[in-house]
Amino acid sequence: MLTTAQVLAENNFGDTRTGGLAGPMGLFLIVLLAIVTILLIRNMNARLRRLPDRFPQQAGPADRDQTDATVADPTDGMASQESPTNAPNGSQQRRNG
Repeated sequence: MLTTAQVLAENNFGDTRTGGLAGPMGLFLIVLLAIVTILLIRNMNARLRRLPDRFPQQAGPADRDQTDATVADPTDGMASQESPTNAPNGSQQRRNG
């Protein structure tokens, strides 16, 4: 007959050698995530430093009324492909990046 002490003392956890890599692997993943986070923060800071201190003023209310009158209706099929805004096109965006 088994006593309570014998039941509690029995190893019911299986082979413990298979989980021996869990600790080092967890440490590796935590260190890897910390390194990636540090690199991402440095990259974001470098990009923010390259931004201008001030952006050019956008068109005032009088200028907006004038540009709104020249915008074509996109539903008529004859809409102009050019944007009335001063937004950079694809080549300008790549040059800044």
